[in-house]
Amino acid sequence: MVKRDGSKTLEIRNRKLRHDYEVGVVTEAGIVLLGTEVKSVKAGCAQINDAFVMVDRDGFLVLCNARIDEYRFGSCSNHEVCRKRRLLLHAKEMKKIRNAMERDGVNVIPSRIYVKSGLVKIEIALCKGKKLYDKRADLKAKAVRRETERFLARN
Repeated sequence: MVKRDGSKTLEIRNRKLRHDYEVGVVTEAGIVLLGTEVKSVKAGCAQINDAFVMVDRDGFLVLCNARIDEYRFGSCSNHEVCRKRRLLLHAKEMKKIRNAMERDGVNVIPSRIYVKSGLVKIEIALCKGKKLYDKRADLKAKAVRRETERFLARN
């Protein structure tokens, strides 16, 4: 989902995140992008619904499965659409996230990509997967909440 308002802010969200996972700690990170990737993200041509973060063999956190479409006005030097992109974090933050992934068995999922003072940032969340019955309970609670709001609005 791309969100823009009058102040030219851009935000690409992972809409399935709260449905599929219980969200824990959220961290802001930088992301290493090529020039055409930055232009494509600023144009709103990115998708992170199926993306996840993993540790590469050098010990760095890497964003996998994120789609950043080729820049429409790019030349033959355009980027790959689904390549792995390194995340920029302090060493302490990276160590804390790696330990949580190994010890607690949590997934690291990107929740949104946005532009902050000209730089592309990504918000990653430590998440635990929901069971099917948890998802059903959430949908039922949402339906009840919606009905009560409608009832209160009518009266």
